[in-house]
Amino acid sequence: MTSVRCSGRRQACSARPCSMLAMPSSWRRRRWPMQPHDDHEIPVLPWSPEAEAGVLGAVMLNNDLFDQVGDILLPTHFFDKRHARVFETVSKLSTACKPADVVSVLLALQAAGHGDIDMTLLNELAQVPYGPSSVRRYAEVIAERSMMRGLIAAAGDVREIAVLPGMDASERLDKAQARLESLTVSRGGKEPVAVGSLALSMLERLQALSDGSIKPGISTGIPGLDKRLNGGLRGGKLIIVAARPAVGKSSLTQQVSINLARSGVPAAVLSLEMPQADLLDRTTSNLGRVFLDNIITGRLHDSEWARVTEAIELMNTLPLYLDDESGLTLADIRAKARKLVRQHKIKLLVLDYIQLCGSRKADDKRHHQIEELTRGLKSLAKELDITIIALSQLNRLVEGRIGGKPQLSDLKESGAIEEDADVVILLSLNHIAAHGGKVIEADFAKNRQGRVGSVPLSFDGGYQRWTDSSEPLSTPNPGPSRGRRAVPYTEEI
Repeated sequence: MTSVRCSGRRQACSARPCSMLAMPSSWRRRRWPMQPHDDHEIPVLPWSPEAEAGVLGAVMLNNDLFDQVGDILLPTHFFDKRHARVFETVSKLSTACKPADVVSVLLALQAAGHGDIDMTLLNELAQVPYGPSSVRRYAEVIAERSMMRGLIAAAGDVREIAVLPGMDASERLDKAQARLESLTVSRGGKEPVAVGSLALSMLERLQALSDGSIKPGISTGIPGLDKRLNGGLRGGKLIIVAARPAVGKSSLTQQVSINLARSGVPAAVLSLEMPQADLLDRTTSNLGRVFLDNIITGRLHDSEWARVTEAIELMNTLPLYLDDESGLTLADIRAKARKLVRQHKIKLLVLDYIQLCGSRKADDKRHHQIEELTRGLKSLAKELDITIIALSQLNRLVEGRIGGKPQLSDLKESGAIEEDADVVILLSLNHIAAHGGKVIEADFAKNRQGRVGSVPLSFDGGYQRWTDSSEPLSTPNPGPSRGRRAVPYTEEI
C-alpha cells in the first residue's frame, strides 16, 4: 500500500498505482483523499479506479451483465461517491426492467438532483475497456477493497476504544468486537421491525383478501393443490416435489407451469434431465390433446395435425420459458433466475431435478453439496420474490415398504432438502382409475403455511395432463406389494 508523510491533518495525495497510466488523462489528474492514521504516516485508502470504471462501463453498455455483479455489489462498496451514485441508478433501472444506457442513466441522475455527474464522466466510464467474462471479477475486487477500507476504519475505531477513559477491559473488548462484527453484516439492508408497526399493513391485507381485490396466491390450475397451499403459489417459497422415477413429477410441474402461463403468469423450467425437444413434445401433447406417442413418432391423424397447429399457435403467446442446460450449479441457477425475473418477470421457476445439479465444491461430500443448493434456492426465492419448485428423487427403500407410500426420510442424498423446503409433496401411485388413467397420491408431508395430508390427482400419461381426481384415494394393502384395495380414503382435504 502506498503511503506518504504528512503533518497528521487530512490532505490530498497524488500517489497512484502505475496501472493508472493506462487510463484516460482525465482519470490520471484526479487526487485521492487520505485517511489520517497517526502523526507520522497516512496510508492511501485501497481502491481500484480501474475495476470501478470497468464495472460501470460494462453494465451501461450491456445491461445483461448487471446480473453478474448485482449479487456482489452495493453502492456503498464504491470508493468514488459519483461511481456509487451511477451504480445505484443502474441498479434501480435494471430492477425496474428499464434501459440503463449512458443517456438513460444521465437522465435519471439529473431527475434525482445529482448535477455533479455529467455526460463527460459517463462517456469516460463507457470508454474503459472491459472483458465480459471478467466483469464479475472486477466486482469482487471492488467489494474486497471496500472491506479493506472498512477494516482500516474499524482498526482506527478499535484503537480509540482501547484508550478511551472510563471503561473496564471487558467493556472495551465488547465494543471492539461489535465494531469488527459490523463489517460482516453490512451487506444486508434490512433492520428488525416491531410487530406493532406491521399490524396496520396486515389488517389492510386481510381486508383486501376479504374483498377479493387481491388473491391469496397464484393458482396452480389444480384446485386440490391450491386448497392445500391455501390459495396457490406465493413468492419466497421453496416447494419440493419428490417421487420415484416414472411416477410423473416432471409432468406435474410442467402442467403447473403451463397452467400459470395460460393465465398470463410467466413461468420457467430448468430441465437438467430432458432436452428441449422432449419438453416441447410434452407441451404440445398437453395443449393440443394429442397422444404423446404419435407426436414422438410423427404418425399423426388429420385431426391431430390440426390440433398440433393450434397448440403451436397457442405456444407462440405463452410466457413459458424452457432451458435444458445440464449440470447447473447454484451460481448458474442464480444467474438464470435473476435474468428471467429481470427480462420476463417470471413468478415460478421449476428445477428438474436437484440430484442432477453440479457443484463448484467438488471436494465436498455430496450431502453437503445438496445442503448448499437447497439453502441457496430458498434464499433465491426470497430475494427474487418467486416460487421455486425443485424436483427430487426418492431412495429405493420406499419400494420395499408396506403400501409403497413414501416418507420425508426417503428424500435422496440429504436431510437438508426437507429442512429448507416450505412445502414437500411426495407423489406415489395410488391405483389405476376405472377409465384407465392413474390416480396419484400427492402427500403434503410438510406444509409450513397449511395443513399436511393427501390430495388425489388424476394423471393421463397419453396427453401428459394432470387434474383433480374424481375418484378418492384407496387404502394400501397390508402386504408389502404396491397394490391398493378399492376402499375409499376419506381424509378431509
